[in-house]
This record gives sequence, structure tokens and C-alpha cells, in this order.
Amino acid sequence: MALAKKRISPEQVKAQRNVVVQTYTNGILDPNQPMLGPVEDGGTIIANTAPGCWGPMITPRLRGGHEVTQPVYVEGATPGDAVALRIRQVTVTSIATSSGHDTSPEGYFLGDPYVAARCPTCDKLWPETHVEGIGPKAVICDDCGNPVTPFQFVHGYTVVFDDTRRVGVTMPKAAAEKIAANAAHYAVLPDGSVQHPILTFAASDMAGVMVRMRPFMGQLGSTPSMPMPDSHNAGDFGPFLVGAPHPYAITKEDLAKHRTDGHLDIDAVRAGAILVVPVKVEGAGIYMGDMHALQGDGEIAGHTMDVAGSVTLQVEVVKGRALDGPVLFPLVEDLPPLARPFNDRERAKAQQLAQQWGLDALEESAPISIVGSGPNLNDATENGLRRAADLLDMSVAEVRNRATVTGAIEIGRSPGVVQVTFLAPMCKLEQAGLAKFAREQYGL
Repeated sequence: MALAKKRISPEQVKAQRNVVVQTYTNGILDPNQPMLGPVEDGGTIIANTAPGCWGPMITPRLRGGHEVTQPVYVEGATPGDAVALRIRQVTVTSIATSSGHDTSPEGYFLGDPYVAARCPTCDKLWPETHVEGIGPKAVICDDCGNPVTPFQFVHGYTVVFDDTRRVGVTMPKAAAEKIAANAAHYAVLPDGSVQHPILTFAASDMAGVMVRMRPFMGQLGSTPSMPMPDSHNAGDFGPFLVGAPHPYAITKEDLAKHRTDGHLDIDAVRAGAILVVPVKVEGAGIYMGDMHALQGDGEIAGHTMDVAGSVTLQVEVVKGRALDGPVLFPLVEDLPPLARPFNDRERAKAQQLAQQWGLDALEESAPISIVGSGPNLNDATENGLRRAADLLDMSVAEVRNRATVTGAIEIGRSPGVVQVTFLAPMCKLEQAGLAKFAREQYGL
């Protein structure tokens, strides 16, 4: 596939302080396609996001497993830079959603059900479809009139949220069917979204469960430097593209070079956090989507409660700070206990101990969380350790020690997205050009 040439629509040339996004991709992050904006360095991106995962998964025309926003061009961002994304606001707008553990029936896809859905009756790839009625066979091929279901629930549920969006309750069959009959309304699908709402399936295998909402962004990042399905823009799902039988096949080398790991599913990527992302195409191409109402570490069911929502980001170009993958500065309460900054009382005790043993000064440090991804959690951890070592000019052995005694390895998504989080020497963060974000986030 050709690499990026066209960056931004020619009629959009003056940088804007605020860019509002209400348009979406077809599931492919393609740097050759026009971007919105440009947004000025220091400006704001405001987006209405569509639900990810299940809705796009049952909409065969979508080619990436999600329906993310059209990328935004950031003024001054060039390959070899980074862009800091200050997440100002993440708000759930959906009234209800549905999710669960999945299976993919044979014959409904070409190699990958997320990327290349097809009708098993007329054999059309990415068929246009419509909804008739409710239930797991409600998505119908426009050409032949038969059900097209590249994904089905093994065990699924429907959940309704309270008006304050703080808690939710999973629904029984009658309630799920009532919601399914008006699915787009309860999903609060954005006007530009083309997905079939998963609420149509009326799943009700787990009624009466209370949940606590804690929204965050499952997809947030920069555009890869070659066309790539959005859900595969990471080191765990990306390998499914290698040697694939569909048109989005890539090589292992392509994946390592061009991906930006924007498909994070890390629950700390929420309002108040700072995410620093690599720039691999001119203008960065900042995109987002797949908002989650909540998620336990690992997203072990394969999916969680995907919702529509509104997001506000402030962007800042970090010139000359090449990154291989994202770097996160989480909220203090989202840090592992050992990675939280020391308070004055702890520092006083440590200083006294140091003096007793002839140590002149204590290391000044701050938390940092480096994202790693790979085909499995072991490979993702190795990737994160290597990225941390390269970023901070340390050996991998030192990173291992620091993550053990001042941090943790946290699972974002199984099979292979992790955070390598630890207290890093402030001098190393200075050298890496990232100390300002640590000081801002942790009041240092």
C-alpha cells in the first residue's frame, strides 16, 4: 500500500484554536485521506465519539472493529516529534449499551472478522446491510436479504446508566428487548455514525448486576504512517494483519515501523491524564474513539461497555521528541502505590536515613508510564521495557529494577498491551524532554 501523501483538505489551511469533530472513518486509519483542522499548537479538539467494538463489529461495511473520529492535523507536528494530549473532559452520553464475550462463525469473514466481513450467502466483501427487527440475526445483507453476523455473543448483557452517569444496572430480557426496539436512541449514536447499534441484539444473560462507571478512551492517538485498521493499530492485534488474505495485509516490518499504538484500552487514559503520542505523519493526525464506560484491567472478556460520548483534548507539539509508542502521565490515584510521588514526611525519613549512612543526596524522581504492546503479555512487557530504556537512556536491567521497586507492570488489554510504570530520575526526564509534564501532573 502507498504511504501517506495527502495530509489535509486544501480548503482547510488556517490553523484554528478549536476544532470540532463529528465525522468518522470507515474503520481504516489512512494517512493518505484528508484530515480535519489544522488545529494550532496549544489548541483544542472537541469530539463527539461513536461507540466502538460491538456496534462496528456487527456492521460489515466498517473495516476496523471501531468507528473512530476523522484525524485532526496539528500545526507544526512533523515526523520525529511528539504531541502531548491533555485530556480535559470525557463524558458518557449513551443511555444504555450492550457488550459481552464473542465468537465469530465460520464463513462470515475473509481471514479476520474485524477487518473483512463478508456475506456467506452472496459472498460479497463489506456488504451494505440494514436492520430488520431485533435479535442476533437482525443485521441483513442488502443484496441477498440474508443475515450477516460476523460476530455473535457467547455471553452478553445490556446495561442502563443512571442520569448522573455514575452507576449502571444490567437488564432482564423484557427490558433488553424494549431497548433494542429503539436502539439508536438509547445508544445516542452521533448523527454521522453508520454503525448498527449493538443494543439491537437484546442480550440479557447477566441481569441485575450493578456496575460503577469510570469512563476513559479506548482509542486515542496519532495516525500510523500507512493504512491500518484502527483496532489493529497496536502490537497485539496488529500481527493478525501480517500475511492476511484481505487487502490490508502488511509485513511484520511494516507493523513495527508504522503503527502508533493508538488502540490502548488502558483505563488510566481518562480525564485529567496527559498522553504523549508519537508523530509518524505530517500533522500527527490525532484521532479518538472507543470510549468505555468502565473496564477492569485486562479487558479480559475481549470487550467492555462501549459508549457514545464527548471528549475535549488540548494539544501541544513536543519538537524533536521521537517516540516509538505512547507515554502516559496518569492521575495520581491511577498510579501503582509504589510509583506515587513521596510526600514530605516520607522524604524527611528517607533523608535522615541517607545521612546516617553517608549518602549526600536523594534522587529526585517522578512517575512515568510507558506503553508496550506485543502478540502476548510477555512480548508486550519486553516491548515496554525496551521503549522505557531507549527513552530514558537506561539499560533494560535498570528499568526492570525500577519497575520492581518503584512501580509495576500493569495490563491494559489482554492479549498484549501493558504499562511499564515507575519513578524515573528527574534528570532523565529532563533529557527526554518530558519533565515539564511530570511537574505539571504531580505538582513537583
